[in-house]
Amino acid sequence: MRRAWSSLGDRLGSLLSEDVVYEMPQTQERIRGRAAFMRFNADYPGDGHLRMRQVVADGRFAALWLDVSQSGLVERITDYWPESNDPPAGREHLVERW
Repeated sequence: MRRAWSSLGDRLGSLLSEDVVYEMPQTQERIRGRAAFMRFNADYPGDGHLRMRQVVADGRFAALWLDVSQSGLVERITDYWPESNDPPAGREHLVERW
């Protein structure tokens, strides 16, 4: 991801605390500190591409919408809704709950 990371990394790095903690639940890995996080992304193997879509912050909390493309195909879709609710009945055979 080196090619796409340089300009994005500078902008993203300016938003991170020196002691930021980055966690990846799927692989159970944790990276501590801005420098380690930046190095992890700059040295990440493969020919991926990053695109920062939006950053929303209020001084205490922030959310980052970042597109990461490695294979060129969509690998995951996450759909956020403004309120939590129970799913409608009748589609239990189509989904798994967690």
